[in-house]
Amino acid sequence: MARTESTMLELGTALPAFASVDVRSGERVTESSVPDGRACVVMFLCNHCPFVKHLHEGLTAFDRDYASKEVELIAISSNDIANYPDDAPEKMKELADSLGWSMRYCYDESQEAAKAFRAACTPDFFVFGSDRALAYRGQFDASRPDSGIAVTGEDVRAAVDAVLVGAPPSAEQKPSLGCNIKWKAGNEPAYVAAV
Repeated sequence: MARTESTMLELGTALPAFASVDVRSGERVTESSVPDGRACVVMFLCNHCPFVKHLHEGLTAFDRDYASKEVELIAISSNDIANYPDDAPEKMKELADSLGWSMRYCYDESQEAAKAFRAACTPDFFVFGSDRALAYRGQFDASRPDSGIAVTGEDVRAAVDAVLVGAPPSAEQKPSLGCNIKWKAGNEPAYVAAV
């Protein structure tokens, strides 16, 4: 497991074009799936990563608390399932069902969605305002496995709360830290090659 920080995509970047498949509904999810006028949170997660497992309870609470608000929640797993079978779509569905997630949990088989967001690690979070411009990227909160810090999701929650009222999130944004995305052989993008 390589400890990897998020790339911190430039604020103001437009919601990238992407396509992935919701493992529960089988529906294709794209940037056009986000209704006009809604904020959007895109999270790169996976099943096997200890950093993501550490956030399960917090992610479930976040999903529950924001499901009824004007924000679209989309989780995406882009890992190579040939080498990491715990991240396969049927296992993703089992996990989302067991945690009671209402947010979409999507499989990015081509890994092109991860590349579009310049995602580098799991977990990695991106918050877009209703104008579809990136307002926040980085950590869920300061908690890490064995840190002794409670998982609250305070960084992402504060960013979403700000964009929902049309305010800019805090300019102090810290990168997420987690496992590197498991790229298929020969598919690793140039932006993570030096990590």
